[in-house]
Amino acid sequence: MSNPMMRPLEGIRVLDLTVALAGPYGTMLLGGLGAEVIRVEAPGGSDIARTNPPFVGAEGIHFGVAAPDDVSISYLNRSRNKRSITLDLKNARGRELLYRLAREVDVVVENMSEGTAKRLGVGYETLRAHNPRLVYASISAFGDPGVVPGLKGMDIIVQALSGLMEVTGFADGPPTRCGVPFADLVAPLFAVNGILAALIHRGRSGEGQHVEVSMLDCLASLLAEEHFDVFEAAGYARRSGNYHDRLVPFGVYPSKDGHVAIAAMMPEWFRGLLEVLGRTELAEDPRFATRGPRMQHAAELNAIVEAWTTAHTTAEIVAELHERRRIPCAPVRTPDEVLHDPRLRARGAVVDLAHPVHGPMGAAGMGLPIHFSACHAQFDEPAPALGSANAAVYGELLGLGDEELAALRAAGVI
Repeated sequence: MSNPMMRPLEGIRVLDLTVALAGPYGTMLLGGLGAEVIRVEAPGGSDIARTNPPFVGAEGIHFGVAAPDDVSISYLNRSRNKRSITLDLKNARGRELLYRLAREVDVVVENMSEGTAKRLGVGYETLRAHNPRLVYASISAFGDPGVVPGLKGMDIIVQALSGLMEVTGFADGPPTRCGVPFADLVAPLFAVNGILAALIHRGRSGEGQHVEVSMLDCLASLLAEEHFDVFEAAGYARRSGNYHDRLVPFGVYPSKDGHVAIAAMMPEWFRGLLEVLGRTELAEDPRFATRGPRMQHAAELNAIVEAWTTAHTTAEIVAELHERRRIPCAPVRTPDEVLHDPRLRARGAVVDLAHPVHGPMGAAGMGLPIHFSACHAQFDEPAPALGSANAAVYGELLGLGDEELAALRAAGVI
């Protein structure tokens, strides 16, 4: 029989050379799925996420200067289900230790700036020579070579180059950044898919390989889903704000006390909505009878729907459309409402974060929204203190004793 507490990736060991968000989120996903993730940072801490406010410590959450025991909430969120070791990869002895670790792991993940891994001597070809079965994953901003040589790959830069901003927002407004770091969060999802596929391939062939994912590639592939080139050639605006004209009526409409999302593009839903509006004659109107002409007259139809929604409260609209007629309709919720939704909490989509020393801290963190019927998966181990697994990892995997570890610490290698 299966063990319900067994994790899907138990037995897989990952060496995590990542920083910031895209890489650490990807390795956290692997950790939540049960892989043993060994996070490598330089002595003193090298992840730029450590400097992100707000911080939390003995005095609680604040946006000021970090005290010695304070930790960035961003770092706590992204570093769960990992073991932390320190290692100076710029030091020859440090690289030798990394090569020895590479022989003991299944996966290496890195998201260093363009050319950095190779320059440090920890690129794919180098580590592959030490472990031919290694699955080595690289998450970059722009791929290799990049679209703009030397450009730093921040999420907002990737969003700008991807075209995503240009199709987000209102037609008469500016391009708009997505409200979450979309490129940083989407790329690791593709990377984890690639890693799992490479592990399956290794199980069949015995060979490892290099898995490469670019944040820009990921967003460009998603952008192509909507065929914006076709719509632009037909004269449609790139940005349609809160409405999706191809599926009209489909959008976010104002109510007396907020906003509601309505999706009534299917024939039976459209007829039901027209009954609610008291405009059943529109079902025979050539402008609205079928979806092609309806798209061309989207602004007129949206104005008719909005005239009705603004005369009612959000609760009234949801009751009439969803509860009585089963037309897809929901209130636009605030982040606070979502992060404290008991149903989402119960399903593990949102969880509470904990400080490694001071425990629960009153802030929400990302949960693992994947459920298995025969095993367990979740980010249920708090972020570790920096270097807290040095003795265990170097002792267990490399057989280093206390004297050797002390000498490495004294030399600044770990």
